[in-house]
Amino acid sequence: MSIKDILGISNAKLIIGNENYVFNGFSKDTRTIKPGDTYIGIKGENFDGNKFYLDAFLKGADTCILENADIDIETKKKLEGKNIILIDNALEFIMQAAEKKRSMINVPVIAITGSVGKTSTKNIVADILKTKYHVLSTIGNENSRLGMSLRILNYANEDCLVLEMGMNQAGEIKKLSQIAKPNYAIITNIGTSHIGNLGSRENILKAKLEILEGLNGPLIINNDNDLLNAWQSKKEYSNIITFGLKNNSDYKPENITYQKNGTIYTINNEKITIPAVGDAFIYNSLVALIIGNLFNIDYPTMKKTLANLSFEPHRMQFINTKNYTVIDDSYNASYDSIIYALDVLSHFNERKILVLGDIFELGEYEKEIHSNIGASISSNNIDILVTVGSLSKYINETAEKNGLNKNNSHHFNNNDEAITFLKNTIKENDIILIKASHAMNFTEIVDKLVK
Repeated sequence: MSIKDILGISNAKLIIGNENYVFNGFSKDTRTIKPGDTYIGIKGENFDGNKFYLDAFLKGADTCILENADIDIETKKKLEGKNIILIDNALEFIMQAAEKKRSMINVPVIAITGSVGKTSTKNIVADILKTKYHVLSTIGNENSRLGMSLRILNYANEDCLVLEMGMNQAGEIKKLSQIAKPNYAIITNIGTSHIGNLGSRENILKAKLEILEGLNGPLIINNDNDLLNAWQSKKEYSNIITFGLKNNSDYKPENITYQKNGTIYTINNEKITIPAVGDAFIYNSLVALIIGNLFNIDYPTMKKTLANLSFEPHRMQFINTKNYTVIDDSYNASYDSIIYALDVLSHFNERKILVLGDIFELGEYEKEIHSNIGASISSNNIDILVTVGSLSKYINETAEKNGLNKNNSHHFNNNDEAITFLKNTIKENDIILIKASHAMNFTEIVDKLVK
């Protein structure tokens, strides 16, 4: 894609340079600029990236795309051989430029959304595809209009793209799908994440199904999810592939065996091993197998890849200390992901300590959902419950009402109090699972316990 291709997008005007210049990589952060890159200045509430365009040029950028920058004549003279493009709005430009770039790419695009498990599923799918193809995938939590669009702009002749799509309002997945125009789409589940913004799980379903707006190909869904199961039974979309552990599905594992260091199951007469415990990881691996089959990757290759999976920091990451095991799932939390976490703990015989914090963006449902978690805990053989925050007190209260011994239920106002308690409580061979919304900064608790 050249400068000529993007002129006019968000009123883009070339004020210095050559319109035939072909873009290389794009970045919105001068710290990540590589020689030949294009820097895009973005204005935030308390930050204006447009002020740092000279730094970008000093680090080797060929081009800077800036919002309404005022560049004097002397500066223009010093920048001979470089390109400067002025635009009205950076986010608008990035999204429209990404859509333009996507129209010029003739390779498969896989889009992944869902209330829980998007990032883990995306990583496993990408790992499977990398055994045969050159893959470009979103990194970390790059699932917004800005993050996903920048990833598309950085396409450089890879064989396929794996894109995560997140949202917290209706209409966002629609826009992401229209930009990405996926050939394959995956919905991992429909839960309660962002229910405070959307009002109901049914509205969350509608928002996730917006992925159909740009889809040209199969939709892969979790058939065990009640809302997805009911929706697909209506046959409103003809090209659906289902996976599940409970309901009859196109991909349904058999002979599931849980061990301390992993899970084993059979599917299509193939024995699959994954180095993680719990149903959530089986679901993720099933999606990867579906994509692998669609992309003609053989089972021996997929089995080897799944058996050697590694997980991102703070996402169900098992950390073995000298005396005990910490399961670090502190990146984020929702009702559904905590239920999955309880499932993971249920497969261990050791003493289990569950450390939970507040879940945010629940609106009027915040008390109800925290209470529902408490009810689930009381029936899951948790030995010690530790909670931190103003909302998680409802977890304790309900767990105790439903039978959890009050001597094993502990609530704290801040992380420091919880850390002190845990250090004095943890015994040899304990399993400690740590989980909360990102803003609770539970990585602090993890760090103190694993040092």
